[in-house]
Amino acid sequence: MRYRRWLFVAIFLFGISLLLGLATSVDTFGLLSEEVAAFEELADFLAPLPQASIFIFIFIKNVSAVLISFILSPVFCLVPVLALTINGWLIGLVSTSIIQEKSLGYLLAGLLPHGIFELPAFIMGEAVALSFGVAVTLALFRKERRKLLLPNLRKNLKYLLIALALLLPAAIIETYVTPLLLT
Repeated sequence: MRYRRWLFVAIFLFGISLLLGLATSVDTFGLLSEEVAAFEELADFLAPLPQASIFIFIFIKNVSAVLISFILSPVFCLVPVLALTINGWLIGLVSTSIIQEKSLGYLLAGLLPHGIFELPAFIMGEAVALSFGVAVTLALFRKERRKLLLPNLRKNLKYLLIALALLLPAAIIETYVTPLLLT
């Protein structure tokens, strides 16, 4: 399957999950209380650190998430599928909560500046992971597919590097611009 199709699969999984998150009531599961507390603890831990340290933390966290998904993708593509669906659902769920507590403008100010880079990078990275994971799985079960594995890896590494490069401006904006917009 061509990379473009995997990109559409990734967008579809993320989009459906985002819509499900938007449609899910926060009160339905009582979910966010523990997650919000964990994020508040993380924010309290990071707050006294210099912004450069926060930038490095955000960048490394995002890069490692995409790389781990890529590395573990040959295990029946479970990690990229879970990453796309859980992240889409959580963003939708948290967005609903933020809109109720603050406003749509506050949500957009918090997500759009860095999300313009981070979401495409995440979706590209997960599409690469899906493509590579399926190629490895097919190569395990079909000998004729093994010769296609190396070209697939080369092509996917090119897109993976683009996705990782997009995470750099996303982390810069998330560290230095987003906090200014939310104050």
